[in-house]
Amino acid sequence: MTAHTLMARVRVMNALTRTRSFKRRSVSAAAVAAMAVLASGCAMGSAPAEPVGRDHLVLTVSNSANPNANGTFDLWCNPAAGDHSAVDAACAKLAGFGPEQDPFAPVPADAICTQQYGGPEVAHVAGTWAGRPVDATFNRTNGCEIRRWDSLVPLLPEAPA
Repeated sequence: MTAHTLMARVRVMNALTRTRSFKRRSVSAAAVAAMAVLASGCAMGSAPAEPVGRDHLVLTVSNSANPNANGTFDLWCNPAAGDHSAVDAACAKLAGFGPEQDPFAPVPADAICTQQYGGPEVAHVAGTWAGRPVDATFNRTNGCEIRRWDSLVPLLPEAPA
């Protein structure tokens, strides 16, 4: 219902109350206001708002030795849902990080990392976590990146031994 239609209905209701003999001669202001509020939500075609605190991440994994781990997966938390292989465990892992922690932060540019290779796996995580936007890429190309990846298992797939 558009605002224009709503106003037309209010005018018709007001005209009816003036011309007909009702016990109540006018529509209460509260009733008109309530109708306007309800109609404004319908007029805008608005969908119900996402629950406060609802996190949504899209995880894309490639080059994993485990073929079931490769692909793009949705993860919703608060409440947990999605097609991720470990929805509940991944949400629990993320819930374990405090508000001051950013598990998606990149390795600092001045970090000293061991030069070990952990495998060809690559993961990209995008979406919203703890009310913050996420756009992070993970790999296993050195000791710092391996530690960063491992800190998010089971959100990220466990690397083969």
